[in-house]
Amino acid sequence: MILGARQGAWSRLRRLAAYASAQTLEAIVVPGPEVAGAYGLDLEGAGIVVAASPRHAGVLVVVGPVPAELREAATVLYAGMMRPRIVLALGAGELTPLPEADVAVELSQQALLDGVHRLRTVLIEGAFHPDVIDFDALVLHGRTQYTCPMHPEVVRGEPGSCPKCGMTLVPHEVHGVPEHADPPQDEGAEAMGELPAPTPSDPHGVDHEAMAGDPSRAYTCPMHPEVVQDAPGSCPKCGMTLVPREAPAGAGAHGHAGHGGMEHAPAAHTAGPEYTCPMHPEVVQDAPGSCPKCGMTLVLREAPSGSTMEEPEAHSGMDHARMGHGDRAFMSMVAVTRDLPRSADGLPMDWIEVPFGPLFPGLPGGLLLMFTLDGDAVAKAAVHSLVGGAAGALQPVGVVARDFARRIGGMDPLAPAAYRLLACRALEDAAGQEVDPARARARAGTLERERIASHLGWLGGFARQLGIERLARRASALQAALVRADSERIPALGLEVRALVRRIKRTPLLRRRLAGIGRLPGGAVVRGPVARAAGRADDARSADATYGALGFEPVVGARGDAFDRLQVRLGEIVRGLELIRAAGTVEDPGAPVIGTVSGTGAAAIETPRGVARLRLTLEQGRVVDAQLDTPSNGHLALVGPLVAQQELGDALIAVGSLDLSPWEAMG
Repeated sequence: MILGARQGAWSRLRRLAAYASAQTLEAIVVPGPEVAGAYGLDLEGAGIVVAASPRHAGVLVVVGPVPAELREAATVLYAGMMRPRIVLALGAGELTPLPEADVAVELSQQALLDGVHRLRTVLIEGAFHPDVIDFDALVLHGRTQYTCPMHPEVVRGEPGSCPKCGMTLVPHEVHGVPEHADPPQDEGAEAMGELPAPTPSDPHGVDHEAMAGDPSRAYTCPMHPEVVQDAPGSCPKCGMTLVPREAPAGAGAHGHAGHGGMEHAPAAHTAGPEYTCPMHPEVVQDAPGSCPKCGMTLVLREAPSGSTMEEPEAHSGMDHARMGHGDRAFMSMVAVTRDLPRSADGLPMDWIEVPFGPLFPGLPGGLLLMFTLDGDAVAKAAVHSLVGGAAGALQPVGVVARDFARRIGGMDPLAPAAYRLLACRALEDAAGQEVDPARARARAGTLERERIASHLGWLGGFARQLGIERLARRASALQAALVRADSERIPALGLEVRALVRRIKRTPLLRRRLAGIGRLPGGAVVRGPVARAAGRADDARSADATYGALGFEPVVGARGDAFDRLQVRLGEIVRGLELIRAAGTVEDPGAPVIGTVSGTGAAAIETPRGVARLRLTLEQGRVVDAQLDTPSNGHLALVGPLVAQQELGDALIAVGSLDLSPWEAMG
């Protein structure tokens, strides 16, 4: 039985259903399809289709070692997948808190084919079981906090009312937070003196202890009146605070019809102000407080004509009598919205935070975007990497040269050859070693093969974000094939890649969809294709003698938008094929033999995303100090200004066009 089996005893019909589910394998890929392609895995060729969402997927494919924080995010996705569900691991290693892999194989295309065959067998035999095993993990547990719909910065650990506007706090589920952790408190909330402090017995200021002996007292939900309890609490349907139910007509001393069960003096009294709810004027109290129905702050009620009640001259700085509101006072919208953020047009709006990632289709796996939305526009954005390994690759120092080159090369699965070559060049510079020209040309061929494969992987994800699934599948398949190809296979693949590039350039309406989106802000510091798309011939290969001998010239755009970034990468794919043909071969750079040399070295490599620089110090053949500068680490800072005030769809395309690698983040 698989861990994610569906409950039910075997029957002929269920056996047929299990067989059908094993034929079409839709999967969520962790860290992402672009990483699978970078490892040379052709998922579609093995019978696996990348699913649009966890609700469409039955397989979780884990590719290579995955950092702990991303495994936690994948665990949440796995829990949201429909049963029967199954885990396929390819060279993944540690999976906790994910369940143990149902099928585990090595990280290769042949192993993937074998694993898919085994997966289908396991799925057919174990899709149903009368006693299923429930999956549980700490990250799936959460606790309820309460926040204000109008002021999300107000967070409480218990139900109550907002100290700023008086609205009832609504429940908000927080996952992966220890139960003993205190919720964040709203600074300054206690300093606002215009609202009464809630009593311990009820957040609305109703003294339930004094009412405890009243058998006629009942509590109900303002949104679900069918929910009735004989004690204070929260609604089991929506989580709102229960309020006293209105007493029936003739309730006597315990209630007054139309006043929510609250005891009030007769309306025509001769002294003292009354307070009413702007949304429920039938609620009247003789003391400040909150509405028992909606939680809004009660406001002063103006006396009717001829009343001897002393009328206040103003409330919140406004004369309601002169405003023509009649005998009812309404809460000023200026007061209600005074703490809300302002949109670009100056209107106060309720902003919401929406996460995209770290496993969002079209964005690189491990990249978490947090957009603050003002309607359908992005007011501000924050970006975070869950897989950044650049800083960890440099620590601890004191390793031998060969291990250091291997560690730097494994830092980013999207560009392993580029970073391995960067480490080799820095080590050779520290040791004063010269590289044979033939070997240098072979290294250039390897670097260009990886550049083409990386651009194809980006193209697959970008096409998936645009909704062009056929292009996404074709680009991903060519990426995987190119990574596995040797010097003899590359020319034939080059013909297929060129045909794909021509087809993309003839795609109708692509320019109209992308032109003008994601233009760089003034003074932005950029590298690689992002800089070249903006008209800057920024390319470390221009200063490389080996590339000069191969006839290299950079591909440069003009406008610096998402469409030009696409065009530059398409141009670099074709240019890379020409450079591989000129180099004649491809060769893994390997690690140089340094011995016990001491010295300082530096190197720069034009990776698929821009120039990366490494400086290191050797002592007796060991690296004792190293500083690494990566292109994506700087490009991550572009996200905020690039998407500000952009529509959500355009903002996601703008971020996708940058081709960020979260693995290059330094912290």
